Amino acid sequence: MKNFLDYIEIQIISGNGGNGIASFRREKFIPFGGPDGGNGGDGGNIIFIGDKNINSLKNFRNKRIFRAKNGTNGGSNKRNGRNGSDLEVRVPIGTEIYDKKNKSKIADITIENEKIVLLQGGKGGLGNTFFKTSTNRAPTKAKDGKIGEKLSIALNLKTISDLSLIGFANVGKSSIIRKITNSKAEVGNYEFTTLNPNIGVLKGESNDYLIADIPGLIEGASQGKGLGHTFLKHIERSKFLIEVLDLSCGSLDELKKQHITLLNELKEYNKVLPSRIKLIVLNKYDLCNFKNYLNKFNPLKGCRKIYVSCSNDYGIKQLAMIIEKFKL
Repeated sequence: MKNFLDYIEIQIISGNGGNGIASFRREKFIPFGGPDGGNGGDGGNIIFIGDKNINSLKNFRNKRIFRAKNGTNGGSNKRNGRNGSDLEVRVPIGTEIYDKKNKSKIADITIENEKIVLLQGGKGGLGNTFFKTSTNRAPTKAKDGKIGEKLSIALNLKTISDLSLIGFANVGKSSIIRKITNSKAEVGNYEFTTLNPNIGVLKGESNDYLIADIPGLIEGASQGKGLGHTFLKHIERSKFLIEVLDLSCGSLDELKKQHITLLNELKEYNKVLPSRIKLIVLNKYDLCNFKNYLNKFNPLKGCRKIYVSCSNDYGIKQLAMIIEKFKL
């Protein structure tokens, strides 16, 4: 998981406003020479921006405090201070932002180049020129700038895709997504074979489909067993789900158990997820020793099923064609 990060806690601080000053020009017959103190500049804002070219929060791993620039102080001769520059923080599309203290959601960035001002910079203080009146022609009053805001936040990334492949570990989701899209899914030889959610693009005649390969689950994932919650959150935004089952399991009963267990994990985590399953992919058809009984496996009413094998590309073209007909 070294190159992928989907949750991080950071601190953001907007810029302080610059101080206004009290100063006087030197002119004969004018008390104190007349006020000419300028205003302080405003502090910079903290702005978060959605960026489709970023797919992880890993850039925040080594930097946890983000500060905007302070405004500068006002000067004599009615010179106002410069505003502090805003700090723009770019995050992946699908990033939720939470107030760490009260756990409330502040923002949900789901659109490319969407800009959200999280903290306003402090206002610059007023110079004594501002306080000049007909009855007070030589004010000595000036105000300090306002201090910037500070906030501890949590960034939580939920992958955005049109479709997600879901299934237990080692059922072949990564192989399938590599076959039908341009994804180069990263795979390791341990129980959670996929190291992180991978997004591939299936280019159809009329639409391009973003397809996510969600890391394999285990029984108890909905209660947080293994890395369950970490993985399951990434399918919540998907419009449709494709269930991938392993035909090398040995028997029809084992296949049914695989499906029921997966369905229960989805229901426990989010009860609406099972209704998003629109296709069941039965993978490793070449290794199935109960093919004569597969016609008895119709677990979801109205849900299409297809047999594939990534080792010899059996059914792969047909799978891509079925997905292209999904109405997103």
